[in-house]
Amino acid sequence: AIPAHPGATAVALVTDPKLNLGGFDWAPDAARIAFAATRDSQLADSGSSDIYLVSARPGAQPQAVVRLPGPDTNPHFSPDGRSLAFNSALGAPDFFYANRHIATLQLDTPGAAPVDATPSFDEDANLIAWGPHGILFTAERKTRAEVDLLTPAGTVQTLSGTATYRAIAPSFSHDFSRMAFLSSDPEHMAEVTVSSTDAFTPRRITDFARQLAGFTLGTTEVISWTSHDGATIEGILHKPKDFVAGRKYPLFVIIHGGPTGTSNAALDPVDTYYPVQRFLARGALVLEPNYRGSAGYGAAFRKLNVRNLGVGDMWDVMSGVDSLIARGLVDPSKMGAMGWSEGGYISAFLTTHTDRFQAISVGAGISDWMTYYVSTDITPFTRQYLLSTPWSDPAIYAKTSPISTITQAKTPTLIQQGSLDQRVPVPDSFELYRGLQDMHVPSRLILYTGYGHPITKPKSNLAVLQSNWDWFAHYIWGDPIPTNSPLLGTSELK
Repeated sequence: AIPAHPGATAVALVTDPKLNLGGFDWAPDAARIAFAATRDSQLADSGSSDIYLVSARPGAQPQAVVRLPGPDTNPHFSPDGRSLAFNSALGAPDFFYANRHIATLQLDTPGAAPVDATPSFDEDANLIAWGPHGILFTAERKTRAEVDLLTPAGTVQTLSGTATYRAIAPSFSHDFSRMAFLSSDPEHMAEVTVSSTDAFTPRRITDFARQLAGFTLGTTEVISWTSHDGATIEGILHKPKDFVAGRKYPLFVIIHGGPTGTSNAALDPVDTYYPVQRFLARGALVLEPNYRGSAGYGAAFRKLNVRNLGVGDMWDVMSGVDSLIARGLVDPSKMGAMGWSEGGYISAFLTTHTDRFQAISVGAGISDWMTYYVSTDITPFTRQYLLSTPWSDPAIYAKTSPISTITQAKTPTLIQQGSLDQRVPVPDSFELYRGLQDMHVPSRLILYTGYGHPITKPKSNLAVLQSNWDWFAHYIWGDPIPTNSPLLGTSELK
């Protein structure tokens, strides 16, 4: 522990119990603090976040300076302290999938209104800092990630190069002449990297990839295909190191969460839930589709699964599978699909809508949107994507819920989830499991005691990983389930 400075006393500047504080920033002269706050601590009320100012003098009362509908977050002072920049949905009611803008507010102009500083930037602009040359932010661009500069003239300059490269979590020197960030690409896992901000000259100062020396890793490439409605979909295709053109391989489809997540081409040393490199080493292909709704492809693309959840997602997954089959790369009798969170939902949708996979794994996935709506900690998510409640439009909730077509299910399905998950309520897994059991579909439900939406400790991560390996090795390659497999618990594996 760091000892307190002699004589230092902590003073609470904001004591209003109605304010749940988020990000904050000190003014350059240290006389004021800007902060974001919601009206309570519930994630379902994240859309109520506003921006406040408070004097650094004890006893001062905070003043709301931005109160737009939807979330206003992450305030940063300008270098002269006269303006604020912040992230905002700018009042958009669909903030779960609308672009996240950077807005500015002139503090020394009474009655000034927030101004959209990124009106033509068609992606989430994640504010990092306000430096002497402009506002710095990060953004997803397809499978890449960039560090960008918004100049006073309103133009956007990329500071992290334009190659197939991911630059995340930047930090800047005091004078903003240099930046440090995590960089990754198909040959490198995330490494601490430094560069000048004036000219991109990246220099890696760590070499974590050294620990992979001696391992035979697969190769990675970005591919694209056309979905059933004409939408262009990108994805990441992983191949075994000894890939041979003309040979047909087993295929595993791994579906990211979100839905505004993004699968990327960077080397990932930790397969948290699904054993990608082990699949490749066994002689299989792995496809990670950036289905409609994924970040990095603009607001219109993120909106393509509004009132089309599951349905359009399945178009994108299956058209990707079919494109690989058409190229002669895949053995269609040996295919599996899996995913966590929204990826788990899409996997459950595949379970009850197609019999083309030999095995599926559903991780913390939604099976019934009504059950999800009344129990999740982010209730507005469902209303925004389905544009209704279960009471106003039960038909769309039924159409997009895997449980509605449970009688069609035939594919052996593994279900995994944390027992304390509040993001996706555990009853969604119970519903899917009970339905599969009643349809006499081979299925297994594993709850990880004490975990929420993610499984966050190495030993339990390993159990998730091993369960998925045992499940797919059994149904794709015919391996027997090991006697020490986490799959062999209290429920019978059929």
